[in-house]
Amino acid sequence: MIDFTRPGRLVITCYDRNAPFLEEELRELGFQPNGVYRTHVELKGSLYDCLLLNMHLRTASHVLYEIKSFSLNHISNLYAQVKDLPWEDYIEPDGYFSVISNVRHETVDNPLFVNVKIKDAIADRFREKFGERPDSGSVLNEAVFQFFWKGEEASLYINTSGETLIKHGYRKIPGSAPMMESLAAAALIASGWDRKSPFINPMCGAGTVIIEAVLMATDRFPGLYRDDYAMMYIKGYDAGVYYDMKRKLEEKVKDKPGLTFIASDISERAVKASMSNAKAAGVKGLIQFETCDFREATIPETDSGFVFFNPEYGERLGEKESLEVTYREIGDFMKKRCSGYTGLVFTGNLDLGKKIGLKPKRRIPFYNGTIDCRLLLFELYKGSRQQGKAMPG
Repeated sequence: MIDFTRPGRLVITCYDRNAPFLEEELRELGFQPNGVYRTHVELKGSLYDCLLLNMHLRTASHVLYEIKSFSLNHISNLYAQVKDLPWEDYIEPDGYFSVISNVRHETVDNPLFVNVKIKDAIADRFREKFGERPDSGSVLNEAVFQFFWKGEEASLYINTSGETLIKHGYRKIPGSAPMMESLAAAALIASGWDRKSPFINPMCGAGTVIIEAVLMATDRFPGLYRDDYAMMYIKGYDAGVYYDMKRKLEEKVKDKPGLTFIASDISERAVKASMSNAKAAGVKGLIQFETCDFREATIPETDSGFVFFNPEYGERLGEKESLEVTYREIGDFMKKRCSGYTGLVFTGNLDLGKKIGLKPKRRIPFYNGTIDCRLLLFELYKGSRQQGKAMPG
């Protein structure tokens, strides 16, 4: 078995463009990243650190712990490199494992062939040493090993997460155009929301954004909603450490009185989905739900607050014209009803974003899947200060 307290190289993956917000999370947790890249952050840590990260991170996809890095110039040399590793220190002969590969190399035209090579090498090592071999498959429900190969640089990792972390475990009803929980969390971090000002979410859909906001404000972390990670099937894992971390996670929860969260949607079905998801997350009682058009949403009178819109992007034929009106009315609504607030509009249609009619203070880039998106941030000044600058035409 391996030492779960031994520091090693960690790679935490995330959506493209989310790395700065993942870095911010890591620093809040007391970690010091060694490198920040488009789709991952690197740092030093132990396997037990990986467990803590899996349970706390909101913007991550997977937490990887390096087994070995090596030079590799041809697929024919991979089998020997893998077979030489002490896999019996990681899993039992009667266990189960799966392999994920990310490969860009001229000698490989099918990444699945790489998976087979790695599985064969591990299985043959066990067969020669013990006369039996672990089962393997594509389902990520026990030990998971991940392989990266680009140019002549190759690395093998324990994928300590297994199933992706982008889903936080509470959302039972995704809605018609869902935003992944990790993306919603990244957008909230990017917005600069202080986690105490009123947070209003018209067009709430299935409620992902408003629920993530409540979870952040009350120190509810994703590990509260998940009990299974791939690293739990690696030899040397101590369940007692996990239960201690889980207890501490539960102790962090703070239901802070006086916080204001309001979610609304014109669709009764969407509001019901949002309420159901909020109930699963244990925060339904902290959110005021309304079934209404966004123009009729409750906006508390306050010196500061945040109002967050995630309107449709107009991906289907014939939608753009009607959505131009919607985006223009979102701008009018923010100017007239949200004085003193920070306005946030997350959109995957930059042309429609211009129809809002206000000049954003910031345009923060994101991807929603493969869609190039922006989080538009508007300062909606009170009193004699200008309530956003109208854009020409």
